[in-house]
Amino acid sequence: MRTIGLLGGMSWESSALYYRLLNEAVRDRLGGFHSARCILLSVDFAGVQRLQAAGEWAAAGELLAADARALQDAGADLVLLCTNTMHTVADAVTGAIDVPEQPDRDLVHRVIYDELVLGVVREESRRTYQEVVGRLVARGAQGVVLGCTEIELLIGPDDVPVPTFPTTALHAAAAVRAALGEGPRCPPPLASSGRDPAAGRSSTSAAPPTIDR
Repeated sequence: MRTIGLLGGMSWESSALYYRLLNEAVRDRLGGFHSARCILLSVDFAGVQRLQAAGEWAAAGELLAADARALQDAGADLVLLCTNTMHTVADAVTGAIDVPEQPDRDLVHRVIYDELVLGVVREESRRTYQEVVGRLVARGAQGVVLGCTEIELLIGPDDVPVPTFPTTALHAAAAVRAALGEGPRCPPPLASSGRDPAAGRSSTSAAPPTIDR
């Protein structure tokens, strides 16, 4: 199990909720006496709130960035920012910890805006995305979030060696459940078939998870 770093205390009541939900989710997935492996760094929310009220977002970003780096140095494999409002300083936080290299981020962005949004799907671009994923996996990634709606036009679960989280398909499936009056649930990622992605693309692409009626 990878170690989750919780950057919390914003407020500590919500951080306690995060902690409970994480442990409940791990228990439900693994059973028995299993619980989440995590590290919590809880900031003094009063100081953060003052910076929010004063509009001093750069200072708030520097504060949380330093704490995020401390979590990584303490052994966190991923960092969870336990707040919604402070997404405003997410760039400062991610800039302080290990994230995909800038050239890879630029490549992903270019393919989306120069090709996919125009309906252009190129095999060469698929291979470059696979290479980006490969570098992430080599650095320890155990799954990949397809975090832009058009990426699923290019990459499916059979194209990479780790589970994928296709946000467009998951979002659409959630809409269907809501339309049918079903309660929310968290579907699993789409897992790779296990074949070598370099061997060629499967005739089937990423499809929305089955909706249980």
